Amino acid sequence: MNLTPGVTAADKAARLRQAIGEGTVTMPGCFNAPVAMMAQQLGFEAIYISGAGIINGVSGYPDIALMGVEEVARIAGYIAQAVDVPALCDADTGFGEALQVMRTIQCFERAGVAGVHLEDQVMPKRCGHLDGKRLVPSQDMETKLKAAATARSNPDFLLVARTDARAVEGFDAAVERGLRYLDAGADVIFIEALQTEEEFGRYAELVQAPLLANMTEFGKTPLLSVDQFRELGYRMVIFPMTAFRVMMKAVEGVLTDLRDTGSATGWIDRMQTRTELYELLDYESYHELDRHLATDQDVGDQKPQDAT
Repeated sequence: MNLTPGVTAADKAARLRQAIGEGTVTMPGCFNAPVAMMAQQLGFEAIYISGAGIINGVSGYPDIALMGVEEVARIAGYIAQAVDVPALCDADTGFGEALQVMRTIQCFERAGVAGVHLEDQVMPKRCGHLDGKRLVPSQDMETKLKAAATARSNPDFLLVARTDARAVEGFDAAVERGLRYLDAGADVIFIEALQTEEEFGRYAELVQAPLLANMTEFGKTPLLSVDQFRELGYRMVIFPMTAFRVMMKAVEGVLTDLRDTGSATGWIDRMQTRTELYELLDYESYHELDRHLATDQDVGDQKPQDAT
């Protein structure tokens, strides 16, 4: 439960760093706390918090950085603190330049996430799988990464550098940027929007470091399996909007039926039951804690009377 001490943020960061050192970590995108709890219940060893998932799901804005760092970090904190597994969070372009990036890192560390990724797009950013992206000079991104590394209080807090260079400057530039970002302090390189399995393999050969692959549907990247990425040498595979997209399609279906028939009974067998939700939320433990605290208070109130 969330009201009693659990795994610390520092422990989660260390666990994530250890996990990517030992193998390939599958990270489902979790856009709210119950989804994160479900992922943990199903055995995932880490989760991913998508900026698009937060912004689309909470505000209804598109993913073009229309929410501030404190808003995003607060929501990410609810998600990260709901589970004992580590969470990697999307920090977009860092919400500003070098000094703002330092504050961004502090905000996300306080929120309890195990790491963030920063990207090299110009603000306002665009989805990595859309055309029309623009990049900051490599030196500017390197400065941000140095600032981020300086700002983190926990050396295990993971700094992931995302480059969108493949679609803007070409494959070779994406390799060069990845290498420079590692020198600037990045722990992991997130290579966005490669277009073939061969490109993923070639990138892993040329950038000898922990690499992150993004399996977002309906984009420029072919949909490969985690096993395929493991063979290619990638250490993190995120599925940022998979559950969100499935949820939205299901919502469209049930609302359509409700509008047309005035009933949702045809969806009962596809619903999570009340019992299943309460078990996921560990509902009974909150009642038990409340009863325990009330009992302790009653005992405490009686002691002065007993003493007389």
